[in-house]
Amino acid sequence: MTTRREKIEAMLADDPTDTFLRYSLAMELDNADEHDASLAKLDELTKDDPPYVAAFFMAGQQLTKLGRINDARAYLRDGIEAARAQGDAHAAGEMSEYLAALGDLGE
Repeated sequence: MTTRREKIEAMLADDPTDTFLRYSLAMELDNADEHDASLAKLDELTKDDPPYVAAFFMAGQQLTKLGRINDARAYLRDGIEAARAQGDAHAAGEMSEYLAALGDLGE
């Protein structure tokens, strides 16, 4: 039986630039506790033109789970800026709230 991850990887072989498939693979890697690989995929998405805004938020959340609070804050700040630049006030607001909720947590 083919796993979800295998299906995504097969589709990516046909279209390696598909943003949603790349994002989906990053989420599958996170679910498999392959955090370094997941974060690398998310980071690639943040460097696209235009950047994929959801990748900033997911990277921030994943980094928070890993206790890398300062790294999470950096992704969230960059994500807020990217969302505003793309006119996505909703995403900017969600990331701003998450960033504020991190408060004084340190690494």
